[in-house]
Amino acid sequence: MKSIITDAFLLQNEVAMELYHEHAAKVPIIDYHNHLNPQEIYEDRLYENMTAVWLGGDHYKWRAMRALGYPEELVTGKNSDKDYERFLAYADTVQNSFGNPLYHWTHLELKRYFDIQEAFSPASAEAIWKECNKKLETSEFSTQNLLRMQNVQVLCTTDDPIDDLKWHKLIKENVKDISVRPSFRPGNVLDIEKSGFNDYIQKLSEVSGVEISDIDGLLEALRIRLEFFMENGCRVTDHSLETDFYRATTKEEVNKIFKNRLAEKLCGSKESGFQSDIALDEAAAFRGYVLTQLGKMYADRELAMQLHIGAIRNNSTRMFKLLGADTGLDSINDFNYAPQLSALLNNMDMTDQLPRTILYYLNPKDAAMLMTMAGNFQGNSRGIRGKVQLGSAWWFNDHKSGMEQQMQALSDNGLLSVFVGMLTDSRSFLSFPRHEYFRRILCNMVGRLVEEGQYSKDMEFLGQMIENISYYNAKEYFGL
Repeated sequence: MKSIITDAFLLQNEVAMELYHEHAAKVPIIDYHNHLNPQEIYEDRLYENMTAVWLGGDHYKWRAMRALGYPEELVTGKNSDKDYERFLAYADTVQNSFGNPLYHWTHLELKRYFDIQEAFSPASAEAIWKECNKKLETSEFSTQNLLRMQNVQVLCTTDDPIDDLKWHKLIKENVKDISVRPSFRPGNVLDIEKSGFNDYIQKLSEVSGVEISDIDGLLEALRIRLEFFMENGCRVTDHSLETDFYRATTKEEVNKIFKNRLAEKLCGSKESGFQSDIALDEAAAFRGYVLTQLGKMYADRELAMQLHIGAIRNNSTRMFKLLGADTGLDSINDFNYAPQLSALLNNMDMTDQLPRTILYYLNPKDAAMLMTMAGNFQGNSRGIRGKVQLGSAWWFNDHKSGMEQQMQALSDNGLLSVFVGMLTDSRSFLSFPRHEYFRRILCNMVGRLVEEGQYSKDMEFLGQMIENISYYNAKEYFGL
């Protein structure tokens, strides 16, 4: 049976076809948020087989395989003797993924990297296994060449402030055609209630050379590390907000909260990872103050601040004990945070130190709220187009209907034309056809509105708009 991937995939009219093939498909990829391993990029890893490259670290696939009833040894199992069994299990899962984006992604990846023309299923799995594995043995399928196949020009990894960025430095020295930049992600600083907080602050003190005994010391250490990241190409910062993140406070109160926390011995449940002694409103006050000060640092340095809001993590204690974090045990939270977000952004904006900001929702109910919130803070003296953005459909939303919803919310209350486009948020080196997936959905949406008479058929303008959303807006916004 033939693959669904044709020239017309997801493109339902002539305008969409022209916009995609003449414009979207021709510009490079800037992937400004992912979780790829920079060491594997520098070492130019060759993957042993399709199971290693497809199922290693990809919790989207793991969740689907569990839903179909496969045991964990065939989902996240480390036994290489079972790699082919795991591959067959994934083939069965894909065939059962009716309506799930995995079906689209998988066939895009097989077509774009391996030129596989057949639909993926248990019946075709053996032949596909052999053909793909034979190609993976060659240098043409190393991690760097996988990136080149998809015309990846820039990618931004996700990195802790204490990281020495060794691999980023080596990549910059040795790989000239792909820019791999670190992103500054200070989540371990913001999560003051977690059990490992004090140990982390000690490590931050050591790498920054700053004695951290109060809030001024903490902010100075973060400033030093931020400067170090910028010296190594950082243009993007990232923050995951999963619970209350702002309460009006004073520096004196935050300093007291911080010093009291440093004075505590490690306590609380190691299984849950959270302290029992710090109040939720104290944690929110601390988070909001530090986020505000960080945001001002970002604004002064022309960096972008990403706020990923609304995950609830490690829900299954049983599976978390077995597998640890980032293994497919997270889901969508439903807390309401509009007043907190308004106050946080306003706190930076009052001194005209609100940085370029991208707001990502995980719960679809928050789409219109975030888009209208972004509209409150667009005015700026620097003439930044789309200074505050509604982020690309993220995580549980990066499927066809989710992308359409995000772009509709953006269009309803803002300007689609200034959108910085797609990111993968992925741990897989085969994930980059998701940019094609997004671009096709974008072109089809625009083409449909034109065909319905809702927008003039100005192909010169529309073609440039599509190229901007796919590539040029991000290049300008992040200063690349």
